[in-house]
Amino acid sequence: MHWTRTLQRCALPLSLGVAALIGKNPAALAQSDSAPSNQSAASQSSGNEWWRHAVIYEIYPRSFQDSNGDGIGDLKGITSRLDYLYDLGIDAIWLTPIYPSPGVDYGYDISNYTAIDPIYGTMADFDHLVAEAKKRNIRVIMDYVINHTSDQNPWFIESRSSRTNPKRDWYIWRDGKGETATSKGEPPNNWESWFGGSAWQWDEKTRQYYYHYFYVQQPDLNWRNPEVRKAMYGVLDFWMQHGAAGFRIDAVSRLFEDPELRNDPYLPGHNAYGDRNIEHKYTDNLPEVHDVLREVRDVVDRYPGDPVLITEADEPNITELTKMYGHGDEVQLPMDFQIADVNQLSAPRFRELFKEIESNSANGQPEYFFSNHDQRRQWDRYGDGRHNDQIAKMMAVLELATRGTPQMYYGEELGMRTTDPTRIEDVHDPIGKRGWPKEKGRDGERTPMQWTPGPNAGFTSPGVKPWLPVPPSAREYNVQTESQNPDSIYNAYKRLLSLRRTNAALRDGVQTTIDNNDPDVFAFLRRDGNSTVLVALNMSAHNRQVNFDLANFGIHDSTLHPLYSSPAQPPTISSDHVVLAPFAALVAQVQ
Repeated sequence: MHWTRTLQRCALPLSLGVAALIGKNPAALAQSDSAPSNQSAASQSSGNEWWRHAVIYEIYPRSFQDSNGDGIGDLKGITSRLDYLYDLGIDAIWLTPIYPSPGVDYGYDISNYTAIDPIYGTMADFDHLVAEAKKRNIRVIMDYVINHTSDQNPWFIESRSSRTNPKRDWYIWRDGKGETATSKGEPPNNWESWFGGSAWQWDEKTRQYYYHYFYVQQPDLNWRNPEVRKAMYGVLDFWMQHGAAGFRIDAVSRLFEDPELRNDPYLPGHNAYGDRNIEHKYTDNLPEVHDVLREVRDVVDRYPGDPVLITEADEPNITELTKMYGHGDEVQLPMDFQIADVNQLSAPRFRELFKEIESNSANGQPEYFFSNHDQRRQWDRYGDGRHNDQIAKMMAVLELATRGTPQMYYGEELGMRTTDPTRIEDVHDPIGKRGWPKEKGRDGERTPMQWTPGPNAGFTSPGVKPWLPVPPSAREYNVQTESQNPDSIYNAYKRLLSLRRTNAALRDGVQTTIDNNDPDVFAFLRRDGNSTVLVALNMSAHNRQVNFDLANFGIHDSTLHPLYSSPAQPPTISSDHVVLAPFAALVAQVQ
């Protein structure tokens, strides 16, 4: 959820042997060939784990490919497009939630953690997807929605059935202030939901309030209850046994709340919903989060194949982000929202943030992205209205030529843009309905994947109404059209993805910033052994001539041979005379 977010079948206990399930389910072998081991995180870390060199591609399943003509994407649709992903150069796909859900938050309100929502298919469809992905050396990462469930989850239905139910303490229930036999009083404190209004919801049947950081229909789990932890760790076991290569952990910093229920401090102003702005001081980033992350890591580390954990870690600074790595025993890839949310083409700002993450005290692997299902697409956020396509190519270089694990969002390789609803009647996302017109919701970044210039952009059958409308821009920005244009955004991504895989410096090299005071050009070296690549990005709308003095880096014969450039550069360039057009990107071998 970045904002952040966002069981009829019981989760499997940790004590359940894996061999029994794997023996009945061949697809569970897709990412592993043996039973879980008891290796610790430290003993598993080799420096050659697959995720260090991977490119992760986020898929919003409702919007990727419809296989059955109902206007909603599904698992068979994703499987049918694996060859596209392989050809593009993708190593892993992250699926946003595909579990049964009432759909209040489009899958981030889960009613059953160990099943597939019928709108997406069956468990057999999932197993087939994992098996087919493995044939193409593509791993499948699941979304682990850890903070809350749906109010239709059997756990919560039991919890709200009575104050004495064994699952009552699986959620956060509290008395109101000033409650009487005939009045519910007021909420226990001033905590606010991320999606507007009080974070407390009155339940008339048991006459208490329950806590929900997000929607009313998303009650928070009580992670101080050992039974909750056991059940949720069993969910990890279940999907690892079905071939998952790891998990993206949703809204992880929201897991714990102040047990004393102290009021959060107010901040100046009001949000889009009309509430007073508030600092989530007592409901966000409590120290106990790291205990859970260590336990989650311990569960997945019992499985071979170097499973990965990714956190939605929208932390306020690099110090807090670095804590997510722990001592190599928590998360391998905390998502770097600070770089994702720069939201302006500023060479000094990007230089500062990349330096900070490169020198993080945990020596952790960076994880970069610029778009996701909660975030307006980068084509709009960074474009200037005139050079958007060129800027999109430059941002592709920033994402794919830096040292770290990049995470792409479906369609970003095409230059897909945010297409908001124009009427409140057309809005699907509840926050858009609640906050309209200041907050139009997240439909605009979740529109269908654009495959062809034809009807429905090839996402679903002609004549079928897709769940969200296909943007008019799909006639020009689509896989079929762009694949035939050597200068397209798509072919820029494809070339850069190939370079990441084949160039030693881009694959394994350290990153060193150069020209630290340039107000317009962000430049750095990637170096591995005798191989050096220079990357230069002109983040301004005017021509820049740059003299890269590389002698301080032990490089004296500094002829540049472009590996990728946009606009195109000559075959050889002198490093002391590099001319960069507006928003130009250059990736060059140094010789």
